[in-house]
Amino acid sequence: MKEEALEDTKIEVRSYFVRDRNALATRADIGPLYVDHYLHLMQHGMRLPPGIDKLLKDALGALTLHLASRPWEEDAAWTVNFQKPCCNLFVTGNSRSESVTGRAFTEDVKVVNSNRFIAQIRDDHSGMRQSVVAFEGTDFFRIVEHFFAQSEQRLARLFRYSEETFVMITAQPDCDEDWLTELTDEDVRALDQSESLSLLESRFYRFDCGCDLDRILPSMATLTASLIDELYENTDTIPIQCPRCGARFPLKRETLENYLANH
Repeated sequence: MKEEALEDTKIEVRSYFVRDRNALATRADIGPLYVDHYLHLMQHGMRLPPGIDKLLKDALGALTLHLASRPWEEDAAWTVNFQKPCCNLFVTGNSRSESVTGRAFTEDVKVVNSNRFIAQIRDDHSGMRQSVVAFEGTDFFRIVEHFFAQSEQRLARLFRYSEETFVMITAQPDCDEDWLTELTDEDVRALDQSESLSLLESRFYRFDCGCDLDRILPSMATLTASLIDELYENTDTIPIQCPRCGARFPLKRETLENYLANH
C-alpha cells in the first residue's frame, strides 16, 4: 500500500538568466514543501532535534533549487555526514517526478575524522557519478557552496531572500565572478531592480517519496530464516522504515515469507 497522501502542495521554482552577469538565478518559496515535510513526520511519529531539523530543511531547500538549475533528466541524491551534531542527512529528488524527499539519521552514525558531503548524480546519458568532499561548519548553504567550488569547479551562492524563500545563483560561462562573489542577502533582495533578469522556465516540486511496501521489500531479500525468527520472536507484525524518507509500514511475517519464497 502506498503512503497516505499528504497535502501534496507543489511549489514553483523560477529560473532567471541574469543578463550582463552570465549567471543563473533560481528562486522559490519553500514554505509549502516544509508543511508537507512536517505532516509526513507527524504521520509517521517522527520528531527531530531542532538543530538537526533546521539542517534537514535547509538541505531540502538547497537541493530543490539545485534540481531546478540542472537538466530535466538529472536525478540527485546528497548524503551529508556531520560529526557535531552527530547525524547523517539524506535528500534526493528529480524534476521529472516533481518530487524531493529526505530524512535525518541520528542513530548508529559512523564516527570519522571529518564531515563529508557525498553527491550522487544520475542522468540518461552518463549514468551515475559520485563526488565526495570534506567540509567544516554547520551552515548548510555555505557547505553547498564549498561543495560546488571543490567538486563542480564552479561558483554557486545561496541566499535567504526571506525566512522560507531561498535564492541560488550559479555561474555560467563567462560569468562575472567578482560580482557573484561579493553579493549579499540585501543585494539579492534588490536583484529585480538592480539587474536585468529574463525568466527562463518554471518547475514544480513537492515533498514526496513515492514509497510503499512493495518498494521496500527487496531490501529484505537477504534475510535468513533465523534472523526472521529473531525479528518476529513475539509478534506476527513488525514496523519497517523507508530508507529514503523514514516512513513506517507494518510488515506481517506471512507477507515477508511469501515475498521471499517467490523471489
